[in-house]
Amino acid sequence: MFLKRAIAPLLLLITLGAEAQTRLTFDEALTRAMTVNNVVERSRSEIGVAEAQKLFLLSAVLPRITMNGALTRNSIEQTFGEGDEGITILPRNDWNYNVTLSQPIFAGRRELRAYSQARLGVDNAVIGVRSAEDAILLRVASSYLAAVNADARIEVERRNIEIAQRSLNQARAFYEAGEVTRVDVLRAETGIKAAQRLLAAAEQQREGAVAQLREDLQLDGEIAVASPERSLPPLPSEAELIARATGARPDVDLAENNLRIAELEVSKQRGYWLPTVTFDGGFIHQRTPFPANRYSYGALRFNVPIFQAGEVIARVAGAKEREKQAELQLEETQLTAREDVRRAFADLESAATGLSLANDQMAAAQAEYDQVFELYRAQEATSLDLAASEASLANARRAVAEETLNRDLAALRVWFAAGALKEAVGIGSNQQ
Repeated sequence: MFLKRAIAPLLLLITLGAEAQTRLTFDEALTRAMTVNNVVERSRSEIGVAEAQKLFLLSAVLPRITMNGALTRNSIEQTFGEGDEGITILPRNDWNYNVTLSQPIFAGRRELRAYSQARLGVDNAVIGVRSAEDAILLRVASSYLAAVNADARIEVERRNIEIAQRSLNQARAFYEAGEVTRVDVLRAETGIKAAQRLLAAAEQQREGAVAQLREDLQLDGEIAVASPERSLPPLPSEAELIARATGARPDVDLAENNLRIAELEVSKQRGYWLPTVTFDGGFIHQRTPFPANRYSYGALRFNVPIFQAGEVIARVAGAKEREKQAELQLEETQLTAREDVRRAFADLESAATGLSLANDQMAAAQAEYDQVFELYRAQEATSLDLAASEASLANARRAVAEETLNRDLAALRVWFAAGALKEAVGIGSNQQ
């Protein structure tokens, strides 16, 4: 009974710890990133800001109706005429109000071009969401794969510790039999400590990857990960991905829209050379009967610029320079997109080659270790030979784990460089 009471709190803590652990698959991590990540949510809110700006500019071409009025107390009252024929032109207590309608008719098409720029601004906000989603997907996928790889590294280091423990047990047996010196035992103990140190480093790497996942996915507590259920789709050719990157990558789309905005700005500034025409209509009601106590009017007003002291010329010149900058930015962005794909392809080929060589290295190191250990157990090899084969096998296992991560991350970066990461991982854009 006493033992049960002592163990009960410990079991409760273990149960609570297990409940705090979040089991997360690769697809679940990516889907959650699209719904809870603050960076993505902030980028989506920019769409609402751009939509509001578009409505604001649309209001510039719509009619406006205003009402003005006044109540006035004058110090004197002035009347012309006498008796019934008298007309009060300045009453002591006066009031008036008027309702005015104003409708822009023509303003050099400046409002239309500003509205078109605002529509492109909405498109840019949507592109910003795509860019933010791609960046977060790449970061979450990289962190998830790093956590999976860290689990593999931890398992590798544990296996290395087992090998080192096996060598230590054999060295102790030989030492107790008087067939080797204490140096062999100490060498084996050193190998175990080195493996334990590397195990601690692998655990630290895992915690770093999991910490990034917790931040991006708004989670708390321990996260358990598993290898992705499915692999990435086969890569198209490099030329196909380059064509996609230069035609549909978010930053390329953004640069193209910015060029169109700059072109519209040139046209908008030229519009200041053209006249503006406005229709105004109104109704006036006042206490003073002179000239009439109520009447309405309509007016077609226009303004023709004749001399503006070079202001419009300067505006157009500045807009043209901005247009030239936008053209250069588009060319630079397209060039960057092409080279990003080429670099990502080269990195992927290098990582795939490194992984293949690491697997060959591990197979050779495993065969070497098995043979050397048998020779050592038969006292036909020294402890130095065994230690060297152990180190070679441990390094080969670490190389396989590291190159596997490099290959997986390089594949993700190829899809990211082409602007097709969501398609590759099977995640739709703009998920709410």
